[in-house]
Amino acid sequence: MILSNPTTTPKKRLGYFSRLLDDASAGERYRLVTEQIAHAEALGFESAWVAQHHFHEHEGGLPSPLVFLAHVAARTQRIRLGTGVVTLSMENAIRVAEDAAVLDLLSGGRLEVGLGTGGTAESFEAFGVGSQERGAVYGRNLDVLRAAWRGDALRGGVRVYPAAPHLLGRIWQATFSVEGGQRAGAAGEGLMLSRTQPRPDHAPKLSLPEIQNPIIDAYLAALPAGQAPRILGSRTLLVADRREDALRWAETGLRRLAVRHAHASAGPFPRVDPQAPLERLIEAYDVHLGTPDEVIASLQADTALARTTDLVFQVHSIDPPHAAILRSLELTARIVAPALGWSGAAGAAAAPAGTERELQAA
Repeated sequence: MILSNPTTTPKKRLGYFSRLLDDASAGERYRLVTEQIAHAEALGFESAWVAQHHFHEHEGGLPSPLVFLAHVAARTQRIRLGTGVVTLSMENAIRVAEDAAVLDLLSGGRLEVGLGTGGTAESFEAFGVGSQERGAVYGRNLDVLRAAWRGDALRGGVRVYPAAPHLLGRIWQATFSVEGGQRAGAAGEGLMLSRTQPRPDHAPKLSLPEIQNPIIDAYLAALPAGQAPRILGSRTLLVADRREDALRWAETGLRRLAVRHAHASAGPFPRVDPQAPLERLIEAYDVHLGTPDEVIASLQADTALARTTDLVFQVHSIDPPHAAILRSLELTARIVAPALGWSGAAGAAAAPAGTERELQAA
């Protein structure tokens, strides 16, 4: 049974997410994604999110999201800046508390803090944490982070400066599980849902909404009375003027991803034959692509996404060229997101000159 939201659901917010995987050097990746976020802001997007990944540049190109977001904050004015996620199991929680407090001040109070366990086994080993310990370490570090932001006395009697108790209301927890949804709800924090996740062995044909609706149910049931829900639904989205362009980029990106996952030693990824038909790859990785009308129809069938407060779209793991990302953002703000309940794009989504010419060369 799908539960209704216990409070009036606010109008949906629109976000852009990046794992910084543009086909370029690290420095160029950072420049391109900064440009993409500024473009999203100009189009009316309310938030931009970046992931943290250590060591594996093909999974994500950013080990230091708070540093990067400080750079983005200086080049934007309004858009909220979020971590999706800080892998708290591999961090010193007090340092995260301090860096986040400073970034929030520098950005004018625009920081949102997404947290998760994350990471591949070898990443944990490099930080001196056993992969099997990630859940327990995450829980302890989350307790320390909350205490630091509350202003509690820490060991030695010290307190974090600058004080940031307001950040307690901007925590989001990422999870794949019903239990994780319950924990986020009981804490009164935000819930982050992934763009894709592996199917359970006993039910390999489950759709993504069939997996995520029970997580949302558990979150809403545990949410304190009167607490407004915050549910972020991340989805892979590529909107193009021509479906054949979107399919061409998907052919490259999704097959490359399937090859990497076929050889991965660990990680919460769907497994699919890299030689499978492209439509099978699109289905396995829960991808929404095509023209605006095609994408709208695809997303409107996603019953879990319909229950979210925050629509957050990423191009991974299609990973098209930069010009195609900019165009997808434009079509999303102008056509797709309004059809899904977003009303913030009025008059904001004019395409800059040159975008479509650049696409023809991509």
